[in-house]
Amino acid sequence: TPKPLVRAGGVPLIEYHLRAIKAAGVEDVVINHAWLGQQIEDHLGDGRLWGLNIRYSPEGEPLETGGGIFRALPLLGDEPFIVVNGDIWVDFDFSSLTKPLKGLAHLVLVDNPPHHPAGDFALVDGQVHDDAARPRLTYSGIAVLHPQLFAGCSGDAFKLAPLLRDAMAKGLVTGERFAGRWVDVGTHERLAEVEQMLAVKP
Repeated sequence: TPKPLVRAGGVPLIEYHLRAIKAAGVEDVVINHAWLGQQIEDHLGDGRLWGLNIRYSPEGEPLETGGGIFRALPLLGDEPFIVVNGDIWVDFDFSSLTKPLKGLAHLVLVDNPPHHPAGDFALVDGQVHDDAARPRLTYSGIAVLHPQLFAGCSGDAFKLAPLLRDAMAKGLVTGERFAGRWVDVGTHERLAEVEQMLAVKP
């Protein structure tokens, strides 16, 4: 089963995202996928069930975090777009990401989980820095990106982080810290953590 279709509380992870972005007023969704991606298309269809318009960008072979988004750019248009990793669970309010983007990227950061204690980036006065000397937070897998972030890229597999670091060095990456519930569902133990959160959800 592809991770976005793994169920937590009886609901596939990706459906939590679809409900949340619909609640934020987003209607057009592009899903890029590689491994067993046809299962995702078969399950979600055109998105009508959630009041969304879903299109798909199949990768064929894995293109990593940056290459997958780059491949999908023709479907995403010229305006900034929200990115959500399919294998996280979060109770984030996506409406905060619909305001105008300043720069090339806006990252949602979270406190460092036990499996990633060193974190990724520093957040200082709303700007994100790649500064090992400062306390760092973890990238949540949620961001707003401008297509110009990918200027000069080619269609091969590449990671997103180097593009973000280049933009950070130019002061073009803003960020926010999300203090709510977030889980990177990479193991059965972390899936159990989500199940527990859902069981006690107010």
